[in-house]
Amino acid sequence: MPVRAVAVTGAAGPVGQRLVPQLAGGRVVAIDTRTAPGVETVVADLATADLDPVLDGVDTVVHLAWSPPVARGGAQTAKGNVDATRRLLVAADRAGVRSLVHVSSASVYGAWPDNPVPLTEEAALRPNPGVPDAIGRGEAERLVADWAQAHPGATVAVLRPAVVLGPGLDSWLARVLAGPTGGRPGATDPPRQFVHADDLASAVALAVHGRLDGVYNVAPDGSMAGDVVRGLTAGRPRLPVPGKAAAALAGWAWSLHLSDVPPALLPLLEHPWVVANDRLRAAGWQPRHTNEEAVVAGRRGSRWREMGPGRRQQVALIGAGAGITGAGALVALIIARSRRQRRS
Repeated sequence: MPVRAVAVTGAAGPVGQRLVPQLAGGRVVAIDTRTAPGVETVVADLATADLDPVLDGVDTVVHLAWSPPVARGGAQTAKGNVDATRRLLVAADRAGVRSLVHVSSASVYGAWPDNPVPLTEEAALRPNPGVPDAIGRGEAERLVADWAQAHPGATVAVLRPAVVLGPGLDSWLARVLAGPTGGRPGATDPPRQFVHADDLASAVALAVHGRLDGVYNVAPDGSMAGDVVRGLTAGRPRLPVPGKAAAALAGWAWSLHLSDVPPALLPLLEHPWVVANDRLRAAGWQPRHTNEEAVVAGRRGSRWREMGPGRRQQVALIGAGAGITGAGALVALIIARSRRQRRS
């Protein structure tokens, strides 16, 4: 069945701008809080706007809009995203929408020590406690699943991309995973996975034109080692820190606003959450970019990256020494406090 009219939420975002040109041939309703270039845009906030007239005559909805995760106040942001998804689904029901494509995230699987590598779509959703964005994504997927059950004649595709990178796309989570900090929890350095924004857009276009139904991971083939990621981004070397000390250090830095990495995010750095792309490939999708190319495309300029190799090595050694000294002092403090508590 050809697509007559498709509404795209978040059309002005980096992925939306890449997607809209691929939907040519039918009516496209771009929905965003700002104007999307090259297409007529309905400027509307999903959290407050009357969506009924916006979706009038629309048979397909692509839900890209999702406020990006923030380091602080993430729970409120996630709640807003879930509420906006709920309002969109209610409007889609009233409009008689027959096809829905919802873009989620691979973070809904959670990062756990017993995760297989790679994770398939049959894996349970286990977002890590204290990671509001992943929890919100899981809740939004539950709403979409309920909507699909209530509309047995509709096609509903849920896409779970790896961390998305690309020109013009700034991801706080990607910056964390690429190693902006000086330490990493435990002795592990799990594989990383990144998908280029162009490849995510092509996956969404395939889901629209092919009327895909079901859950699909979106990621390039394979993964890459943590040290390779940091080499490509000129990230600072990460020193392994024992689990309890790493949690204590992260909590201390977080409370003093010295770090934008919440302690609850440490499992994403310590355990794997790499996904398989076999199902989407079987549907006809092919990634054009590797993990490495996505990382390079998403690089941001910084003083660290602009340093020469020699200077970076010198600064890294100084930082490493300071990190070891600080970590050792903190560990000693934790041990001393524990002994005092046992004595009392």
